[in-house]
Amino acid sequence: MFLGTHSPRLDEKGRIILPAKFREELADGLVLTRGQERCIYVFSQREFERIHESMREAPISSKQSRDYMRVFLSGASDEVPDKQGRVTIPPTLRSYAGLDRELAVIGAGTRAEIWDAQAWDEYLAEKEAAFSETDDDTLPGFM
Repeated sequence: MFLGTHSPRLDEKGRIILPAKFREELADGLVLTRGQERCIYVFSQREFERIHESMREAPISSKQSRDYMRVFLSGASDEVPDKQGRVTIPPTLRSYAGLDRELAVIGAGTRAEIWDAQAWDEYLAEKEAAFSETDDDTLPGFM
C-alpha cells in the first residue's frame, strides 16, 4: 500500500528518486500514466495489469469507456527503476502534469501520484475544508 507524502526533486534528465518506502513494491517495474487532476499515476506492474483487466470488461459500445481508456492507456509508460531507485518520467507526462523541479509524491493506497509541488499544495488547500466536512452519507461505514 502506498502512503504518505514525499518531496523528491526532478533532475535535469527528467528522473526522480522513488521514495524508499515505495521501492520494494515498484522494483520489478511500474507504469506511469495520466492521472486525473493533472497528476501522474504510478502503478506497480501487477496493479496496472489488474486495472487493465477490469477495463477490458467495459463494453466497447460505451463511448465514455472508450474515451477514458484511450486517454488513460495512450499516456502509459512502463518503466523499471535503476539501482538507485530512479525512474525517468517521459516528457509528455512531465508536460501533462506541469512538473517543475519540486515534486510531491503521494501515496494513494493502490497507487502513488506524482504532482508538481505547488499544484499539490494548492489542491490540498482547496480540498482540506471538504475533507473535514465529509460525513457518513458521502462515505458510508468508512469511519
